[in-house]
Amino acid sequence: MSTTTAVAPLTTAEAEALVAAARQAAEAAGVTVSVTVLDAGGHLLAFRRDDRAVLISGETSTRKAYTALQLNAPTADLVDAVQPGGLFHTLPTALDRPLLFIAGGVPVRRDGRLIGAIGVGGGAPEQDHAFATAAVEALV
Repeated sequence: MSTTTAVAPLTTAEAEALVAAARQAAEAAGVTVSVTVLDAGGHLLAFRRDDRAVLISGETSTRKAYTALQLNAPTADLVDAVQPGGLFHTLPTALDRPLLFIAGGVPVRRDGRLIGAIGVGGGAPEQDHAFATAAVEALV
């Protein structure tokens, strides 16, 4: 008998709510951002770039979300790990994957299980992390 309980996947409606919450937090801080939400398989569920957000923020938000998803950790917690001597020092160049070790990516969990990730780009890394975290906390 299996004791595994199914956890509902991240829905498109929830992904759009995450985008809206992150954008609201960024707008309150006067920052224009891009926000990406991926499902547990790394597939795009929602994306939005503010009109005046720097163009590269679209790419950075997506890479932050992907990194948070693949490593099941906020990217803010991984920055030191890729520094010389760090646990993941060679990881950014060892894999042909779009990893980005800059704060702003946060895993999304339901009942302790990973169901997706959000990435925010466009502000300072600490701001992006705060916006992504606020969105995840608002989803509960």
